[in-house]
Amino acid sequence: MTDALTTLLDFIRYAASRFEEAGLSFGHSHDNAIDEATHLVLASLHLPPDLSPAYAQAHLTQAERLRLLTLIERRIGERIPVAYLVGEVWFAGLKFKSDTRALVPRSPIAELIENGFEPWLDGREVTRALDLCTGSGCIGIAMAAHNPDWQVDLVDISRDALALARENIAFQHVEDRVHARESDLFAALADARYDLIVSNPPYVTEAEYAAMPGEYAHEPRLGLSAGDDGLDLVLRILHDAAAHLTDTGLLIVEVGESERALSKLLPRLPLVWLDFKVGPMGVFAIERAALRDHAAAIRAAVAARP
Repeated sequence: MTDALTTLLDFIRYAASRFEEAGLSFGHSHDNAIDEATHLVLASLHLPPDLSPAYAQAHLTQAERLRLLTLIERRIGERIPVAYLVGEVWFAGLKFKSDTRALVPRSPIAELIENGFEPWLDGREVTRALDLCTGSGCIGIAMAAHNPDWQVDLVDISRDALALARENIAFQHVEDRVHARESDLFAALADARYDLIVSNPPYVTEAEYAAMPGEYAHEPRLGLSAGDDGLDLVLRILHDAAAHLTDTGLLIVEVGESERALSKLLPRLPLVWLDFKVGPMGVFAIERAALRDHAAAIRAAVAARP
């Protein structure tokens, strides 16, 4: 009986057990039932994720218990990601608003941001950066928050995503250094140039998208699907990025499982695949000079697209 659930710890344990029993998919900023249950319980009660364990036995009010039980049942019955249920998620140490206008923030690029993009930047000066395919704005806003001297542009083709990104810009109080712009990749950026371009574009293949668990159906398909091999946008980024990078500029792009397809298509392109605490995550870095040197091969690959 749920009447026996009275404390924070009771609800975290109960939610985690129910989530495991229901066979939910954990891929939206958490990879296990306990972390997801903790996120749901603490966020719905407006408590921080680093709450002291001393509060584990704190008793909930009747209204709080009923609200949590409703959210737990919705997570199971409707397969809604927890970030959408509670309206918030943490990324690179910062809290962001999250809803169905953009993907739930979950990129491994958060680790790069927290590490100052070293050793990949190799000490080069960055004054202007671009977050391409920004979605909720989490990557670009986090870059600005962790680097107070940077000016950062956020770009997306989705007006809904940009509306959320602008809310997050205000939420993090970085309006003076972060600006959201509507553009189909680089199309509306004219001759703007950046020291660092970071992108987490759509890279899911059509076959992968069709096989995704129900949780992903709540996210905008525009932010996930990218053709038969997942490279529709990635190749366009590689093709156009050099024109928007400074002479010593660096491009960093997440391609996930499409890494193999990209390496097969452009085997001589000197992509540096980055390592993370958990190992490789399908994120590459490449210098502007290398993009220019291999421009012909990239152009041929783009021209050959159906």
